[in-house]
Amino acid sequence: MTLHDNLREQLQAIEAMLRLHQHWQDEAPHESKFASDQPFCMDTLEPLEWLQWVLIPRMHQLLDNGQPLPQSFAIAPYYEMALDAQHPQRDIILVELHKLDAFFADDAN
Repeated sequence: MTLHDNLREQLQAIEAMLRLHQHWQDEAPHESKFASDQPFCMDTLEPLEWLQWVLIPRMHQLLDNGQPLPQSFAIAPYYEMALDAQHPQRDIILVELHKLDAFFADDAN
């Protein structure tokens, strides 16, 4: 499998995990929620909404169009802070996000 295949598989694993734990939404937030100038749309979207509605589609778009992938990309540190320590699936979510980050670590490319 290529890096792109493995990355797509990890994105699908994150989506499956969100669905399994009922964090997947059927309807997108209002378009105004995406107009944020804050990282992760932190002022307009919940952290898991951003994964579903911004990160996952954007990464698939990059893969589908053969565009360059991000360099030195890491989202798990944000989620370590953004998800409450008492969130019931916090550890499960972080494991999957660390796996995603590993694709973009400086020594992985």
